[in-house]
Amino acid sequence: MTLLLNPAFAATFAPPVMEARRWLTETTLPEGVSLMNLSQAAPVDPPPAPMRAAMARAVEQDPDIHLYSPVLGNGPLRERLAARIAALYQGTVAPKQVALTSGCNQAFCAVIATLAGPGDEVILPTPWYFNHVMWLSMTGVKAVPLPTGAGLQPDLEQAEALITPRTKAITLVTPNNPGGVEYTPELLAAFAELCTRHKIALIVDETYRDFHTQDGAPHGLFQNPDWDESFIHLYSFSKAYRLTGHRVGAIAASPARLAEIEKFLDTVTICVSGPGQMAALWGLENLEDWLAGERAEILKRRAAMLNGFGAVEGWELLGCGAYFAYARHPFPEASPEVAKRLLAEVGVLMLPGTMFRPEGDAAGQREMRIAYANADVAQIGELMTRLKSVR
Repeated sequence: MTLLLNPAFAATFAPPVMEARRWLTETTLPEGVSLMNLSQAAPVDPPPAPMRAAMARAVEQDPDIHLYSPVLGNGPLRERLAARIAALYQGTVAPKQVALTSGCNQAFCAVIATLAGPGDEVILPTPWYFNHVMWLSMTGVKAVPLPTGAGLQPDLEQAEALITPRTKAITLVTPNNPGGVEYTPELLAAFAELCTRHKIALIVDETYRDFHTQDGAPHGLFQNPDWDESFIHLYSFSKAYRLTGHRVGAIAASPARLAEIEKFLDTVTICVSGPGQMAALWGLENLEDWLAGERAEILKRRAAMLNGFGAVEGWELLGCGAYFAYARHPFPEASPEVAKRLLAEVGVLMLPGTMFRPEGDAAGQREMRIAYANADVAQIGELMTRLKSVR
């Protein structure tokens, strides 16, 4: 029987991480070599023990945790998150400008659902986050690539040249996935002004904000009293508190935008899980010092990546920060074949740059993304040893 399929889904590529997992089933590692899985940016450790204990008590003792919450999220969590955003960015954010979602991917999907329809366009710097592109493709929205230059930084003039009457938004991810780079406050302010002038939305995904290399506010966009007229902010609790399986993300936007987003959420998941929301609130109230320690550890690992790559002949590090390094490999093969060879020869799994660029973009053939956050400093040293052995 012929599979009946939405043409937009038929035109959308398969999930890259799932493809990499298939390589694992098809590949026999060298004898005595353990797998070093640097393919996915997800914490492998559970939430800290005090949080798990608090969650267990709540699941057992709080009957409301098992019920539907308000579609846009529980009031106390919205209030606490709004206060944290306002304090961190030294701006003004009200609870009515904050909504909770089942992960940050859903936050992006919900925002796009309210902004764009088939035939519309959204501009994204390349290399880009593949799940953003997948959602645009599945909904008939055109992902318009914005090539990045030195340091993987998007260029404002190039972005403006790509704006058409069908453009609905520019999406930026900082710290970046896959590139690991951070966008300066000045660059973000310039993009905000550009979007305001062209009456389009600026979507800034800050999933990895808690691991920024700079102290203090990453930007000043929330300091504009009218920030919610065009700026939409996305966040995730998954990386901050290791809540990946509980799926808790967030959106900061205008109340009018959130009223439209509520339609999407009510139709898809209705609400974020009760235990997830409880854990996110508990984390905001109790884990500030613990999270600072997590950030310090990630910064140590980043330093190890920067130092280590300097001694690996032929590899060129293009960006490094938060959870990711993005590098140019020295081999004659295209990056998908290099990824498979690294797995087979030295037990290292990383994703090829072709997964983060438009089809046919030659740059991706030479690039690799390394999700190093789950490797400690000693393991990063081992990674460099393995890479040096590949010829």
